[in-house]
Parts: sequence; C-alpha cells; structure tokens
Amino acid sequence: MEITCSQRLCQILICSAVQRCRISDQLCRLSVVLKRCPDSDPPVIRVSISDTGIGSCLQEFQGLIYRRNHASAEKWDGMLFITTTSISDNEIFHYHLNFKESAAARRLTRLPSTTKNGLKFSGTEVSLSTWECIDDLVEGITCFFQKMLILKVPKVAVELVVERMTGSRENFLLAKDDNLLPCPMSNIECLALGFQDYVLKHGNMFDKQCPACLSRREHLKVGSGVACSSDSLASTGQLMEAVVIFRELPDASSLSCLRECSTTKVIYFQDFLPSVIPQSPLNALRSIDWENYGLTIKTYVVGESGHAVIEWENLPPSTHIDIVLHCYHKKVKIPRTWQKTQVDRNLAKKAVKLALDNLKERYKGTLLSAHAVKICSYALDLARTISNLILLSNDKEFQGECLSLLGLQPQQMGEGKEVEDCIQEKIIAVIEINDRKSRKSRNAPDFLFEAENIHEPEDEEFQGEEGVSILDL
Repeated sequence: MEITCSQRLCQILICSAVQRCRISDQLCRLSVVLKRCPDSDPPVIRVSISDTGIGSCLQEFQGLIYRRNHASAEKWDGMLFITTTSISDNEIFHYHLNFKESAAARRLTRLPSTTKNGLKFSGTEVSLSTWECIDDLVEGITCFFQKMLILKVPKVAVELVVERMTGSRENFLLAKDDNLLPCPMSNIECLALGFQDYVLKHGNMFDKQCPACLSRREHLKVGSGVACSSDSLASTGQLMEAVVIFRELPDASSLSCLRECSTTKVIYFQDFLPSVIPQSPLNALRSIDWENYGLTIKTYVVGESGHAVIEWENLPPSTHIDIVLHCYHKKVKIPRTWQKTQVDRNLAKKAVKLALDNLKERYKGTLLSAHAVKICSYALDLARTISNLILLSNDKEFQGECLSLLGLQPQQMGEGKEVEDCIQEKIIAVIEINDRKSRKSRNAPDFLFEAENIHEPEDEEFQGEEGVSILDL
C-alpha cells in the first residue's frame, strides 16, 4: 500500500513522540485519535497524536518541516496545533504553526497558556486536519503501529482510536499489558521477544495466528547480537542490534502461508521506528561469509515495503530464516536533528555475525557449514573404530583411562553402544566448536575432550558512505 502525505506526516510525528517517551524513562502512553468532523464538506479528519513523555520544544517541528515541505500537499492545510508542558512547568503552552507562511518568523503563533493548578505532569499533543479517507488513515497507521510492536519499546503503550460521526469510539490497537514488561529488559531482549511474536503469525502477517506456523516459542531457534560504535564519549553512541530466527517447519508442503521458505525478509528499524533499509546494512549482509553458516545467497533485492529480501540457494525446503535489524543511538537528544544518520557498515555486519554465532552456539547442529556437515557424516565410523580399539584392548589401565576421559564408569564397559555414542557425541561437539571459529583462527586444532572458549577476532572497520534518515520511511 502506498504511503500518502498525511500518513507520512503522522509517522514522523509519532517518531518524535516515541523519542520523548524514551527520554522520560517512565511508563508512557502514546495515543493517535482520528475524529471525523460531522459538518464538513469534503469530510475533514481531525488527527491527534499525544504522548505522556517529556515536553517538546518547537525546534523539532520546525526542523522537520524545513526538510519536508508537506504544506504543498492538497490533503493537508499546512497547520499544526501543539500543546505541550514539561514536568517543571507551571503552565500548559499552546502554539499554532502555519507552514504555508513564507516568512519563517511569522510561522509560529503563541496562544494563551493554561495553568496547571499546581499539578505535576508532562506531555505533548500535536493535532492537524486532513481531507484524506479515514479508512485509509486507519489502515496505514495501524500497520505502522503493528510494526512498532515488534520492538516492544520498554515502558511505552500505544493505541489507535477512531471516532466516527455516529459517536462510536473504536479502539483499533492497544498495546497489551505484557508489552509493558514489569521486569527490566534490555532493548535487544525486547526486540528478540517481539520478533518471536511476529514470526509466529500466519505467514508473518500481523493480525493472524496460524497453528501450522509453529505456534510455540519452543519451536524457534533464536540468536541475537549487539554491536556498538567506538565513538568518542561526547557522541550519542550508535548501536546496531540483530536478531536471527531459524525454524524447521514440520511439513513445508502443507503450509500455504510459508510456501516461499527459500526467501528471507530483512526488517529494518531506525531509532525505534520502521524504516527503509539503507545501502550500508544491505552491503554488510552481502559481505558476510554465509558459507560458514551453511548458506549461500542466490539473489537479494529491496522490496516495495523497503525491506531487503534474500533468496537462498541451498536452504532446505523445511526451514525458514527471519532477520531483523535495529540501528539507534543510545543517547537521545531533543530537539531531534533531522540530519542524515551515518550507518556504519561494519556495525551491521558485526551484529548479524554475532547473532548467527549466538544461534549456532545455543543450538547444536544448527547453521553448520557445508564442510562441517561433511566431516560430521564420518563421525559415526570414526567413533565405532575408536570404540572397538578401546573395548578389544587387553590393557585394563588403557581402558580405564579412556573411560575416564569419556566420563563413563567401568561398569559401562560392556555397553559397546554407549561408548560408541559418547565418542561420536564428543567428535561432533569438537567439529561444531571448530566450525564456530573464524577461518583465521583455525590454525590450532581442538582436542576431543577439552573445550576452550572461542573468541572471534573483530573485522576490519568500514564506514557507510551514505546516510539514512527516519524521514525516509
């Protein structure tokens, strides 16, 4: 669905509201109310976007409009009405911004303030009028909010309310109580949890639950990774989070919702809002050595929705891979600077590799390289040969030392199959440990009965050449 001018403006205003809620670090509510005015021709829709975060400053709205001249749009009158207050203010301030005014000095009009009568609260409401179809607005904003719920933004509840001419009030979307996570969770933990909810939906749709799509979290194999930029202490600190979910479907041929299992849609978020994936993260995905994970990219494109779509060459028909990326700055400043955000290519690459390595480490036998899979196929014969050497030996001391290394008791000596299985398990474990190491660090061989912590060296750093803005939604 094509995003209209009014929908894009609403998304940008929601972006500002989310950042104000993040800075507040308190339980906040973000509401979007659409109200149809009864006596207007053509029908006018009043849009109100409010939040209970910190109060706003006018620079964030003025800077926004200078970059995007929405006033030229026929379905918006170019007016914004702003009501805002901070926790330390004694008044509620009201402003009127007219972006059709050519003289910048005359665009802002301060209206009479309202006293707070000693009450302590903060928040902002931005309202505008549009002649767009209310159903189109509902569909576009609902889809936008549903994508936001993947992030499970901590301490922020969101709702979309529609008031018709009949006086009815329809609550289309309200963040559930479990989205307001009671225990402290990091952003990457929230992202992993929300992304699991997303992939459990019917064919990755937002509003359909499908039992055939593996409706339980236990069926999902989840890996996550976070990469931080090494900027100076004075910087806001850019972070890149990545979550990779690997799932094996019970019977792919019977699932009409996931027939395209050979493709992966990469969802991208910028500063806690859905965004078009920029070129730097896209190049980072291409530069990953996917063969280390048993995968080969056949094609990759950017779809109409702004997501990257990867088609795999050798993905088994019963498996599916989902990827989400989120780039943001740890420290948020208001007013927002609506300048292009430089996305570090190496940051995206490192985050995805950390997520893939985390997944491989947590789930045995998952995402093994083709080379490791081939070696594993010989593990049974090798284990049987070693087992026979131990069991047929006449040297009791030798047998005892072997059983001790295997972690078996002397009375298990007669169980030849148990000894063989134990040896095979250890051989495969060593193969998997070595497979998790980068090619550069595979000089020293691992021992069958001694595991070491594996640390992959950092990649050389790359800097993204182009920037991306949240305005490029």
